[in-house]
Amino acid sequence: MAGLTKPKIKHFEKVLKDRLAELLADADQVSKEISEESRDRFADPTDQAVVELDRSRLLRFKDRERKLVRKIEMALLRIEEGTYGSCESCGAQIELQRLDARPMADLCIDCATEAEGEKRRRQLEGGREPAPSAFA
Repeated sequence: MAGLTKPKIKHFEKVLKDRLAELLADADQVSKEISEESRDRFADPTDQAVVELDRSRLLRFKDRERKLVRKIEMALLRIEEGTYGSCESCGAQIELQRLDARPMADLCIDCATEAEGEKRRRQLEGGREPAPSAFA
């Protein structure tokens, strides 16, 4: 690992662990709030609908955070295994600037860009109806 020194790896490990602790503490707090809110009942159906909508939005947001927790855990595992900082697709060194911006990154910028393009293509293809067949 040419550009990734032991002190830099320790730095990323601390950043990742701090972010993980923050996310887990926040998730705990949200769970408590949701269970407290579920005890509240509103006579007005509109008030109840607003509370349910807020809860639904919060849960979608928390699902994204759950995925982030998983990515952080995987990055910490890569640190333990000694593979942190290497692109999981092509094996190239992930740029330090990318790791500074996103310490849980597992792809170099080129592979990440390619993967994102592929994801968009799949979404576009999945969203289109197939062309009518001349034989149908």
